[in-house]
Amino acid sequence: MQWIDYIVLIASVILIAIVLMSNAQDDIQDAFSGARSELFKNQKARGFERVLNISALVISVIFVVATIVSRVLIG
Repeated sequence: MQWIDYIVLIASVILIAIVLMSNAQDDIQDAFSGARSELFKNQKARGFERVLNISALVISVIFVVATIVSRVLIG
């Protein structure tokens, strides 16, 4: 394994942890029944939720770039 593979592995574990820490705002039953349709309502994330959203974005970009670089180095 090269050093970039370790970055991909660490980024993937961190991304999984961030996604698991974020809470789902919609209930699956509401999605199918149409009882509370707030799918396209503009809601801004605040506080810890915003930090999770931004960190998930940054870690996912790192993951994608590191994966592409890894494939280029191997190929």
